[in-house]
Amino acid sequence: MKLVLIESSGKKETVAKYLGNGYKVIATKGHVRDLPVKTLGIDIRNNFEPEYIIMPDKKKLVESLKQEAKKAEEVLFATDPDREGEAIAWHLSTILGHSLSEKSRIEFNEISKKAVSNALLNPRQINLDLVNAQQARRVLDRIVGYKLSPFLCDKIQNKLSAGRVQSVTLRLVVDREREIENFVSEEYWTLSVFLKADESRANEKIKANLVIDKKKKISSKEEMDKILDAIKNAKFEVSSVKRVESKSHPSAPFTTSTMEQEAMNKLGFSLKQTSSIAQTLYEGINLPSEGHIALITYIRTDSVRVSDDAQKSAIQYIKENYGDKYAPKVLNKYKSKNDIQDAHEAIRPITLERSPESLKNVLDKNQYKLYKLIYDRFLASQMSDAVFDTLTIDINCNGYKFKSTAKAPIFDGYTILYSNITEEDNDELSKLTSVLEKGDTLTLEKSKPEQKFTKPPTRYTEASLVKTMEEKGIGRPATYSPTVNILLSRDYVEKEGKYLKATELGKTVVDTLISHFSDIMDVGFTADMETKLDNIEHGSKEWQNVITDFYKDFIIELKKARGDRTKVVTPVTYEESDVVCDNCGAKMIIKTGKFGKFLACPNYPTCKNTKPMNEVVGKCPKCGGDIVKRKSKKNKIFYGCINYPKCDYISWDIPYDKKCPNCNSDMIVKDYQNAQIIKCTKCNYSTKELKKNNTEDKDDNQS
Repeated sequence: MKLVLIESSGKKETVAKYLGNGYKVIATKGHVRDLPVKTLGIDIRNNFEPEYIIMPDKKKLVESLKQEAKKAEEVLFATDPDREGEAIAWHLSTILGHSLSEKSRIEFNEISKKAVSNALLNPRQINLDLVNAQQARRVLDRIVGYKLSPFLCDKIQNKLSAGRVQSVTLRLVVDREREIENFVSEEYWTLSVFLKADESRANEKIKANLVIDKKKKISSKEEMDKILDAIKNAKFEVSSVKRVESKSHPSAPFTTSTMEQEAMNKLGFSLKQTSSIAQTLYEGINLPSEGHIALITYIRTDSVRVSDDAQKSAIQYIKENYGDKYAPKVLNKYKSKNDIQDAHEAIRPITLERSPESLKNVLDKNQYKLYKLIYDRFLASQMSDAVFDTLTIDINCNGYKFKSTAKAPIFDGYTILYSNITEEDNDELSKLTSVLEKGDTLTLEKSKPEQKFTKPPTRYTEASLVKTMEEKGIGRPATYSPTVNILLSRDYVEKEGKYLKATELGKTVVDTLISHFSDIMDVGFTADMETKLDNIEHGSKEWQNVITDFYKDFIIELKKARGDRTKVVTPVTYEESDVVCDNCGAKMIIKTGKFGKFLACPNYPTCKNTKPMNEVVGKCPKCGGDIVKRKSKKNKIFYGCINYPKCDYISWDIPYDKKCPNCNSDMIVKDYQNAQIIKCTKCNYSTKELKKNNTEDKDDNQS
């Protein structure tokens, strides 16, 4: 029997099926050895040697693995194909006493029969350059986190954290917020004219826009009135007519970041949602009569490369299902921004034969949407260009220049499947003028001046923040989603609709860190460190040297910062409610506590009155007190008695205020769009009630 160790239990069944008899698959569920939680765990004086320990919750697993390894004729490490996976394989190999000279590392970019079989035929040694790149990142992040977090807690308030990537990402959000706050709007004007050709040109009408020099924009009504007077009775003469054939090339298949961005922009998914759904599609789902089947390739990648086999299959599929003209004569090639993860492919379906439609009844709604997005994007990336007939007409009038442009499709190409083109509103010109020539004159029918005001930059969404992180070289595919999520969980950033807004606490943290640790908070410095980690992976840098170079400056800044004992006060503003305090008559304010938002008297500590914020959802079956909606530490909604800790009643479902008519047991409420289902917690009794007027969010109780 051969023992195969993987990371995720979600893909255990699929991998085992492809390996067949003679193999035993065990999932480690991530790392089994790491730095200790309560201490730094790095021997700084001994060349930054990490002090790894078996994680407490993995001790039983490790003992079991040792026993299984003794019985196995061979142990193979099939952890994920990235730095983290390589490090896990190395830790496991060390724990099990395997020699690093053994060819015991196998990897596959997709969980398919072919990929797993090829991996078995090509085992290799564990790549220590990949391991060292991961070790360097882990040590760097531990030093920064464990040194800066206590500094912030001492300087500002308890329970704050800092991180090498986390904090500079927070700076992006804070800097954008201050751009918005400091933005001064400026007036400007635009002008559209509607022109008519004479009868010899078939009375053709077009819309043209005034060409405005950005340095000499029209900034007042008086300036616009001068232009309107100048063109009112003047001649509009066509100075050029250019008609060209333009092409639009399909976008590359997805990387981690582009998938996360597009899933939010097109599907409205959060980063957390996208990451979770993509993981499921990668690990596999149960298909009728086929068992557990993986649908997409590895999801943590910054490469847009596609294997030759996948590309050939795509071309064949395109020709058979769309026709030869949709297959390019020269295969489409896409260049990654760097070659760091080029051992990986882009994210794509494992096989095009499993179309989204064929799986619609098997996947849940969101799985289907994301799979279709990945499938269509990949297939479109291998298709022919879209071709357009583009017309540009330049017009002069009394010294002012006007321009009309239009675009009409000649051949839809890849856009038959996946469009990334945003067409401008060309009004009547969308029909394409064909009779106008240079020297023709046009008559002004009407003009449309518009007063506008410059707008501040928009706040980041999760998607646009990830895009900026990628563009600036902050973090890597596996870190984008966790970084954004930790900013939200720490209340450094909050959501307003789909936008991310820096809180006052977030601003204070950034200002404090910038004033004491300018390098760590510098975007360029952070990006350069990512490059150095990549160099370690390539074998061109020693990881301890990278840490040493960083630490010698960092420790100087840290000692200086600790010497500044000035306490930083976070300015806090609270939203006023319409609820009047029962004790003193003041308007109560909205605060956020351990269990979510609540109302508090602004005259605290003179008046200590508090009450739940319209969150009462029923009566406690234990003591009769109000049941209020609360949040756990993991942000999961639950329902508890307002008299806690005297009454310890809690429920994950909304309690109903009446007992079951059959067995007199407690009942719960299941909230749906149009009705509420009241169910007994013990017997099969249930009843349906029409939706009542309430403020309960129907999605709040979904996990």
